[in-house]
Amino acid sequence: MSDRRGPHRATEPVPRSRSGAFGRHHPRTGTEPLRAQSPLRLRLLLSGVFLPLFVAGAVFFGVWAADTGSGDSPGRGMLVVITVVCGALALLAAADLLVVIRRLRGERGAPTR
Repeated sequence: MSDRRGPHRATEPVPRSRSGAFGRHHPRTGTEPLRAQSPLRLRLLLSGVFLPLFVAGAVFFGVWAADTGSGDSPGRGMLVVITVVCGALALLAAADLLVVIRRLRGERGAPTR
């Protein structure tokens, strides 16, 4: 981001009182970290477990929806909705997996793509 006040101002740290978009509402107590980090290893494990489960669920419900007749229960529409939800959750898990891998590589000092 460019700063109109000069190039030397862009490298200065943001004061703690103005760290958010609109500033802090409460003063810092000193117990919270300056930069909170999520547990990346746990996110890696959860994404790695649930990605194949959601993909398998999407495939299973998609095949079931394709084989469903007009009078069967559950109906084709409901199975298609479940298939789409499983597919969307699989995409979300895949995106989270990529983000976590990128952040872990950045912490190790490995070059990111």
